[in-house]
Amino acid sequence: MRDAVPTIRARWHDIADTADLVATSLRTSALGAWLVPQEDRRGAVLTAASRIWVEHALLFGEVFLLADRSAAAVWFHRYRPLPPPANYRQRLEAACGRHVDRFQTLDLILNAHRPTEAHNHLAFLAASSPARASALLAASLIRMDRVALPAYAEATTTVEAAIYTRHGYVARDPFALPDGTTVHPLWRVPSGHRAFPAVRSRNSRPQRPRKELRLTAT
Repeated sequence: MRDAVPTIRARWHDIADTADLVATSLRTSALGAWLVPQEDRRGAVLTAASRIWVEHALLFGEVFLLADRSAAAVWFHRYRPLPPPANYRQRLEAACGRHVDRFQTLDLILNAHRPTEAHNHLAFLAASSPARASALLAASLIRMDRVALPAYAEATTTVEAAIYTRHGYVARDPFALPDGTTVHPLWRVPSGHRAFPAVRSRNSRPQRPRKELRLTAT
C-alpha cells in the first residue's frame, strides 16, 4: 500500500469491530453459506459466533488490527492444549440456534487436522482487500517470530493461500469440508530459524516435508 496503515493490538473494546470484520469475510463465502443457509440471518449468526472466538483469542493469544479497522488477524498461542471458550456449548447454541450442529462439525474437522506441535495459529485473517490482509499479516508475523515458533493457518481460497505463501508459508495436504470447500493448511517456519519437523495433525501419520506448493491468486 502506498500509505502504510499502522498496526495496533486489539483490546476488549475492539471485540465488536473485530467480530464484524471476521463475519463480513465469511458472509459471502461458500463456507459461510453452508454454516448459515438463511441469508437474512447469516450476518448476525456469524458475528455472534465470531465474537466468542475473538474474546477467547484475547485470553489465549493476540488480536491485531489495522488502525483504520480495515483488517483483523486473530491468533492463538497453541504452546499447549487450549481449553474451549468459557461456557462454549451454551454460548454457541445461543449464537447459532438451529445451525449449531454445522458449527460443531466445522470445529471437529478443523481440530482433527490441526498440528500437534507447539505453534502460533492464525485462526482468522479478515480484511477489506487482499492488500490489507497482506499488510496486516506481515506486521503480525514480525511479532509472532519473536517467540521462535512456527505459524499455522488455513486458507479456503487460492487468493488466501497466495497471500500466505507470499509470506513464507508452505502448503500441506488439503482436506475437504462438508460443503465441498477445500481447506489448504499452511505451515511457516519463523524467519531466521532452522526448519522445524514436518507437521503432524491428530489424524495423520508423520510425513516428510513437502516441496512448497505455489498458488497464484485468481
